[in-house]
Amino acid sequence: MAGRPRGVDDSVILRATAEVIGRVGPAGLTLGAVADEVGLVPGTLVQRFGSKHGLLVALARQSAHEARAHHERLRQGHPSPLEALLALAEESMTLMDTPERFANHLAFLCMDLTDPQLHEHALAIHEAQRRAILTLLDEAVAEGELRTGTDTAALAESVQALIAGTGLTWALDRRGTLPERLRRAVTDLLAPHTRREEKR
Repeated sequence: MAGRPRGVDDSVILRATAEVIGRVGPAGLTLGAVADEVGLVPGTLVQRFGSKHGLLVALARQSAHEARAHHERLRQGHPSPLEALLALAEESMTLMDTPERFANHLAFLCMDLTDPQLHEHALAIHEAQRRAILTLLDEAVAEGELRTGTDTAALAESVQALIAGTGLTWALDRRGTLPERLRRAVTDLLAPHTRREEKR
């Protein structure tokens, strides 16, 4: 049996897949477009992933696998739990820096909702994000950034919903940049729960 073609790691191919989705959406994605992006022939991608659907499932699986580690790295890079939370909100939408790219990745999410294999990994990413948000909010209470007694479980759900909703609102009204909007929206949501607010 022939050995697998070497030279381009699967992780590089999957990052390229996400980039191509951002440009053309999942409907416009082809193995040829991804192969061109990384300098391979489409047959190599067929050998590794089997089909376009196999490539999308591999992308979803890798994203789910990386989600928890990414959130942990964010915390290590920010002494303040709330600053880490703001960074998490901003970085969750890194690939969606234009309304067009947002729309194309949203189309991929729509596939996640109807395809059982994709949904499994999308749900894992969603739950990893919720756990990361809750952990950061709990740490913010413990470190005195948020008021004692804050219902962090309810607040985590609100933060996660706000991140998704802010992205859609920004894609519609197109005011400012998405990172700016996310930072402002999350900051405003947290304001009534902060120690600073408590002292007023």
